[in-house]
Amino acid sequence: MTIVLILIFCAAFADVLAPYSPTKMGAGGRFLPPGGKYLLGTDEFGRDMLSRILYGSRITLLIGAVAVGISLTVGMLVGMIAAFCRGWIEAILMRGTDVLFSFTETLIALSFVAVLGPSLQNAVIAVGVAGVPFYARTCYSAALVETSKPYFEASIAAGAGPARLVLTHLLPNVLPTMIVVATLGVSTAILAAAGLSFLGLGAQPPTSEWGYMLAGSRDYINRAPWLMTIPGLAIAITVLGFNLLGDGLRTSLDPVERK
Repeated sequence: MTIVLILIFCAAFADVLAPYSPTKMGAGGRFLPPGGKYLLGTDEFGRDMLSRILYGSRITLLIGAVAVGISLTVGMLVGMIAAFCRGWIEAILMRGTDVLFSFTETLIALSFVAVLGPSLQNAVIAVGVAGVPFYARTCYSAALVETSKPYFEASIAAGAGPARLVLTHLLPNVLPTMIVVATLGVSTAILAAAGLSFLGLGAQPPTSEWGYMLAGSRDYINRAPWLMTIPGLAIAITVLGFNLLGDGLRTSLDPVERK
C-alpha cells in the first residue's frame, strides 16, 4: 500500500515535484549521468529523466485503472449473467469466453491495436478487452458457487426477484473476490501496455510513458545504461506494489487466511 500511495502522490503532484518539463529538449545537455543538477540524468534529447518518470506515473495509473475498469466491468457482467441465467445464455457466453481463452492476451491486444492503430488510448482499450475472458471466467466461477448455496436458494423460495437476488445477494458476495483479482490485474495491465509501447504500438513520442522510454533507450544501453535501468525499475517497483497490495487484500478479505 505504501508503494501504491507513493505512486499516487507522484502522479497527483507531478507538476510540483518535477523540476523541469518532461518534453523540454536540450535543457541540460544529452546523456548527462545521474547526479548533481539532474538527479536521474538526461536522455538522448537532453530531457530530464526525473521529470519524465514523475509524469509517466500519471500515465501508468491511468493505464492500470482504465484497462482494469474495462476488463472488470465487462467481465463481471458476462460472468454474472451466465451464472444467474443458466441454460442457453450460459452456454453462449461461456463458450465465447472459452474461444477467447484459446488466444493469449498479448495476441488479442496486438490484434486490436493493429485494427485501431498505434496510440496510447488504443493500447489501453486493447489491454482492457484482452483481459475480459479472465475476469468473466473468474466472476462466473465465484457467482456459480454463491448461487448453489442454501441462503441463495432460500431467497428464491421466499419470492425474491431477479434484481434483489443479483444486487442484494449475489453481487456483494462476488465483489470482494473480484476486487482482489482486479488489484492483482493492475500490474498485468501495466506490463501489457508497457510491452505494447516497447513494440511501438502504444504511447507515441513525446509521451513520457515508461514502456516507450524503455524502447527509446535500446540503442544507448552501453553509452547511457540509466536510460533503460530507471524506467525498468519504475515498472518493476510499481508492479511489485500492486501485487503485494492484492495479496494483502486477499488475506484481509478471506476469513480463512485472516484467521
